[in-house]
Amino acid sequence: MSEGHTARDGGRLAGLAARRLVWPLLVVVVVAAVLFVGVFPARTWLNQRSSTAAAASRVAELTEQNAQMQSRIDALNTDAEIERIAREQYGLAKPGEEVYHILPMPKDPVPVPDAWPFNRLEAELNR
Repeated sequence: MSEGHTARDGGRLAGLAARRLVWPLLVVVVVAAVLFVGVFPARTWLNQRSSTAAAASRVAELTEQNAQMQSRIDALNTDAEIERIAREQYGLAKPGEEVYHILPMPKDPVPVPDAWPFNRLEAELNR
C-alpha cells in the first residue's frame, strides 16, 4: 500500500507543481497581452503624432514661402518693378536719358618697404 500511497502523493505533488507554474505563466501571458495591446500601439501612436507635428510645421513653412514667392511674382508683373530691375541690374535707360556710372574709389597702393631688395623695385615701378 505504501506504493499506492506514494503514487497518489506523487500525483498531488505534480498537480500542485503544475498549479504553481500556471499562475506565473498566466501573469506572463497577461503582461505580454497588455504590452501588445497597450504599450506598442501607444508608442506607435506617439511616433506618428510627432511625425505629424513635424509635417504640419513643414507645411506651414512651405505655405509661408509660397506666399512670399507669390508676392514676388505679383511685383515682377508690374511695369515699375521691371523698370527698376532694368535700370539697376542691366544699366538700361529710356530713350533720351543719359546714364552715368560712378566708379568706386581706387584702392590704396600696396606700400613697399624701403629696404633692400625692395628699394630697386619701387624705383622701377615709379619710372
